[in-house]
Amino acid sequence: MDRVIIDGRSLTIKKVALAARFGAQVALDSEAEKRMSASRAVVDRCVDEELVRYGITTGFGKFCDVVISKDENALLQRNLIMSHACGVGEPLPAEVVRAVALLRANALAVGYSGIRPSTVRALVDLLNAGVVPVVPEKGSLGASGDLAPLSHLVLVLMGLGEAFYKGVRMGGAHALAAAGLEPVTLAAKEGLALINGTQVMTAIGALACFDARKLLRTADLAAALSAQALGGIVDAYDPRVHELRRQDGQIASAASLRALLSGSRLTSRQGELRVQDAYALRCVPQIHGASRDAVDYVSRIVENELGAVTDNPLILPEDLEAGFSGGAARRGAADAPEAGADLGADIISGGNFHGQPVALAMDFLGIALAELASISERRVERLVNPSLSNGLPAFLSSNGGLNSGFMITQYVAAALVSENKILAHPASVDSIPSSANQEDHVSMGTIAARKARSILENLQHVLAIEILAACQAIDLGAHAGRPGAEGLSPATAAAHKLVRSVVPPLGPDRVMYPDIEAVRALVAEGSLVRAAADRAGASAEVD
Repeated sequence: MDRVIIDGRSLTIKKVALAARFGAQVALDSEAEKRMSASRAVVDRCVDEELVRYGITTGFGKFCDVVISKDENALLQRNLIMSHACGVGEPLPAEVVRAVALLRANALAVGYSGIRPSTVRALVDLLNAGVVPVVPEKGSLGASGDLAPLSHLVLVLMGLGEAFYKGVRMGGAHALAAAGLEPVTLAAKEGLALINGTQVMTAIGALACFDARKLLRTADLAAALSAQALGGIVDAYDPRVHELRRQDGQIASAASLRALLSGSRLTSRQGELRVQDAYALRCVPQIHGASRDAVDYVSRIVENELGAVTDNPLILPEDLEAGFSGGAARRGAADAPEAGADLGADIISGGNFHGQPVALAMDFLGIALAELASISERRVERLVNPSLSNGLPAFLSSNGGLNSGFMITQYVAAALVSENKILAHPASVDSIPSSANQEDHVSMGTIAARKARSILENLQHVLAIEILAACQAIDLGAHAGRPGAEGLSPATAAAHKLVRSVVPPLGPDRVMYPDIEAVRALVAEGSLVRAAADRAGASAEVD
């Protein structure tokens, strides 16, 4: 497995998943170390010369006017982390915490935070050693960054707090010792540099975007299975129809459906069985496509944030203009109290820690995923309802009455969809002032990200239920004189075969939650879309 190089500039959502979920090792780029050393020299000079600069020689938030002596600066950093580590709730999943550590190191590697390279290396070592700090999931306002959860991460770096190591929860000092690591004593500004950022909401968002792309393809696959189970009309997916709409996601989803359904003997043409299908089949490209476009937008925002410098204050070298267009006009702070031309850099208090860009994107992602679940549940209803299923037995049971079949699976899907509607209420429209009104507007971006993750997990289960129901309906069709699985398109036949390798068809009633979980696992890991891709080709967009 390739290593993930932290350079502050090239991190992608896929690389986040490689390191956070699949265990790829992480290395710090040498050029990034040079940039960090340059900004660190400015911080050291401020401390040595006792210059008053926010966050370096002063307190934080409302205490920005309290000057801290050189002798007390290390204690200031330690107190900052300990006082801010007051999150509550269950620990964030290990993959999220690993992503948080990766993203924080990457943001610091850009080189404008004034942190020592050795401290960032210690964070990378923590990640590579498999030490996972216990980070409670609740307690961030999303500005000034993810202060509380990031503080729990840094506690372990200092030999405090708690961590998981090799699956065992233990004290932070014990975890470091077991992994052969030494605790870090934070120097001036380092505590603030480590916790003043958007990395928790962005880490959750990055992994959610990675999974959302698989679910977009899986939703198309589920719809293709349902369409064949119900004799769906393929004319609705004609490319000419979708080119006229000019929406990229819709065009891509229609192309995906055509590839997935190519070669099927179970679909129909307009007028053969009926004139048109209900929206849950006919409007799949329009609905799935809109969610595709939303995920593309959110992924772009998240990938921008992966390499963003989101702490405060920033150490900006005077020649930063060479690094971005319009730099001279943007800097323009040489006469400001915080500017320090004598330092060879400007120290500027800004607001890059504010999570609003990610907050809005996470709310949008949650809505987009909730809609995929909503239309999936409607297809489940058409499969189990004898008034809508074009001759399939009620609730997909061959001996209904004595057996309930798939009746309650639709209830479960409906419950998850209803829960998603509540979770999809935007968090980003809320704000509560903090720090004695110094921080008087906050993003709630981490709440938005956590909600999007919950919606995504619900969607996995709803799609699993639809896929199970569609496969059952197809198999029942074989007993009713229809082609059954033999009539499936090559792409969907591969997916059907994989489902049947873990879940047999339903005969008499049995306990079904293991069936749902088995297929959900296939959905989550992307096995079904990969199986379909092997038969459908790249044009199916199910790689």
